[in-house]
Amino acid sequence: MTVPPNQDDVKKNERTNYFNSPALDVSLAFPQATPASTFPPCASDYYQFDDLLTPEEQAMRLRVRKCMEKDVAPIMAEYWEKAEFPFQIIPKLGALRIAGGTIKGYGCPGLSITASAFATAELARVDASCSTFVLVHSSLAMLTIALCGSEAQKQKYLPSLAEFKTVACWGLTEPDYGSDASALRTTATKVEGGWILEGQKRWIGNSTFADVLVIFARNTTTNQINGFIIKKNAPGLAATKIENKIGLRIVQNGDILLNKVFVPDEERLPGVNSFQDTSKVLAVSRVMVAWQPIGLSMGVYDMCHRYLKERKQFGAPLAAFQINQEKLVRMLGNVQAMVLIGWRLCKLYEAGKMTPGHASMGKAWITLRARETVALGRELLGGNGILSDFLVAKAFGDLEPIYTFEGTYDINSLVTGREVTGIASFKPPASSQRSRL
Repeated sequence: MTVPPNQDDVKKNERTNYFNSPALDVSLAFPQATPASTFPPCASDYYQFDDLLTPEEQAMRLRVRKCMEKDVAPIMAEYWEKAEFPFQIIPKLGALRIAGGTIKGYGCPGLSITASAFATAELARVDASCSTFVLVHSSLAMLTIALCGSEAQKQKYLPSLAEFKTVACWGLTEPDYGSDASALRTTATKVEGGWILEGQKRWIGNSTFADVLVIFARNTTTNQINGFIIKKNAPGLAATKIENKIGLRIVQNGDILLNKVFVPDEERLPGVNSFQDTSKVLAVSRVMVAWQPIGLSMGVYDMCHRYLKERKQFGAPLAAFQINQEKLVRMLGNVQAMVLIGWRLCKLYEAGKMTPGHASMGKAWITLRARETVALGRELLGGNGILSDFLVAKAFGDLEPIYTFEGTYDINSLVTGREVTGIASFKPPASSQRSRL
């Protein structure tokens, strides 16, 4: 005898099959708006800043934009949710010829800092994790080798890194030392033929799969900071992925353990003899990092601009409501101001006039405005503002680590404050500390 199926079970199975169907995507579940997998056209260059670029810089910008929209936008939400890195995009990024940025020779593109900045923005416009991957590799690790490495080290490492045939990471931060990075405890002890490195590094992007690791350690003889190049799979080297991040989830940040790692003499960076030597790298990278929230805010504005015209409520597009227009225009104004500050930073650098305070204020102020911009975007998308499918929720999370790394808002503000007042305020006076005890 055939037993008729339980109708509740049938309905339950129908719901399960519907939501588990591989053919189901957000455009079917929510037909009123286009998801970010089909990225919106650029609508954020309201003041036509593209006119400030040379034809070569404009062409490079469009080349990066096309690649990101075509190859990264369709997969970014999936990999962000899984907190995994899409290794298949690395050859495509290599073909863009942007790794190495301003470095000349050794197979590097020798871009203007303006071109490199706009490339960073175009990467971040679609996916901030992708831009962080490139920045760690290019503006930190590669630039350190270019500025502080020997000729032999440049010849050995930069050509492969420029093509993304190999990937690099940059290890300064430690578990106990983030903003106070100059107090790092990882040690480098001189031995015959090389150095023994011992210690820990934390929050190191790309470290779980990097072929080349640029690591900073304290010389036990001089007590100064030195730099070293370590190759993947060196005995005593271990990198463990940091889990449970709320932002930049595609970036593979790691905890690095250095357990008596031997580094040959020829892999010590001769140009790093104090913490001040790292500042030459950080000055450039801080400019590049400032362009991440610019690009991220561009993408959020572009998404909201399209969404408000597509999504209807009360019988009209959301773009027809006054309060939504006001928020959209406020976002657009922020983007224009951020671009102008970022562009001016590039020009100051090119003219040799940029100071640490300039770079720090740019990074601090731009990330502050980006926070406001992304928060407004989340409001405009309503409930869909918490879905990674529509970019804004992902960008909302991604901006938080950008607000913090390469100097927190507070630390960067104090760097500028020190420059404009002549008074350093990083540490409370020792006498003040004693009086409290």
